[in-house]
Amino acid sequence: MAVAGLQLSAPSAHGQGQVLLSSVKSSLFSGAPLRFSLPTSGREPFSRKQLVVFARRLSGLEEAMRIKRERESQQLTPKVKRRPPLRRGRVSPELPVPDHIPRPPYVGSSELPEIASEHQIPGSQGIADMRAACELAARVLDSAGKLVRPSVTTNEIDKAVHQMIIDAGAYPSPLGYGGFPKSVCTSVNECMCHGIPDSRQLQSGDIINIDVTVYLNGYHGDTSKTFLCGDVSDAIKQLVKVTEECLERGIAVCKDGASFKKIGKRISEHAEKYGYGVVERFVGHGVGTVFHSEPLILHHRNDQSGCMVEGQTFTIEPILTMGSIECKTWPDNWTTLTTDGSPAAQFEHTILITRTGAEILTIC
Repeated sequence: MAVAGLQLSAPSAHGQGQVLLSSVKSSLFSGAPLRFSLPTSGREPFSRKQLVVFARRLSGLEEAMRIKRERESQQLTPKVKRRPPLRRGRVSPELPVPDHIPRPPYVGSSELPEIASEHQIPGSQGIADMRAACELAARVLDSAGKLVRPSVTTNEIDKAVHQMIIDAGAYPSPLGYGGFPKSVCTSVNECMCHGIPDSRQLQSGDIINIDVTVYLNGYHGDTSKTFLCGDVSDAIKQLVKVTEECLERGIAVCKDGASFKKIGKRISEHAEKYGYGVVERFVGHGVGTVFHSEPLILHHRNDQSGCMVEGQTFTIEPILTMGSIECKTWPDNWTTLTTDGSPAAQFEHTILITRTGAEILTIC
């Protein structure tokens, strides 16, 4: 690792010079800068040659530590054969929804709705309606997962999901949300989330996250799962397994009065055991009559304030990667991929906070 900044101070009264090493984003030297004392002869300052040699030693130390961390990470994370980068296929027109099916308020506008500030705490009838919406979403997701196999296109999955939802008298929540053109999100391999279904055929060895949200009786039910397609490598299978375990561990800390930051702490602890990164950009959210609201659920280590309240409903949906947690978005303004092309996996549930724990609503 290169030294970000090297500052020299004047010799002290005791004939000692100091080198101040500061690196804002250095993972080796975090917090306050480190100071190193260099001996000088009498009151004469140290020579430029001495400074250059000392700076090189410090730079070499950081580089050695960087290599050590990389090797440790490589030992934790199995190597994966690099697949061809994801390419966008042809996107077909959006599918029609019968007129008698109620639409969420955002349908018809291309503007992305604001995140609602109020936390969603449905009453007894609202919770019953939430259970119905979430159970439907879980059933649709389960059926969609059974379609995953080589040669199937994500567009075919979208058609099947769309039909199942409208047959149940519900509306596919993603359709028309901020201009999203499809009824489900399908995120393949290095796509973190918000993949738009298209004509690309799934291939053996792929993984695909299917993210289903339905709007039924005025309530949204939101869930997702990463599925294996054909012969998937053991390394990627492990990524998928650990991601699901992270979701389970995040849910396990939830109950009335628990702090929100415990979710990210527990998820990060488990992911780090395997050398995986936890994506910070995308978060869980309150859900109910509104698709996305406060609280925003951070899946990484954080100092988020606030505590959970009995009756509250929100999602937890961690994304783990085998490499960089940084992302890039395609020109469609939705499809978001890891910058280094490393695989990513995600799982999601909608939960209800109870006095002693959390009830997973998106099960069937």
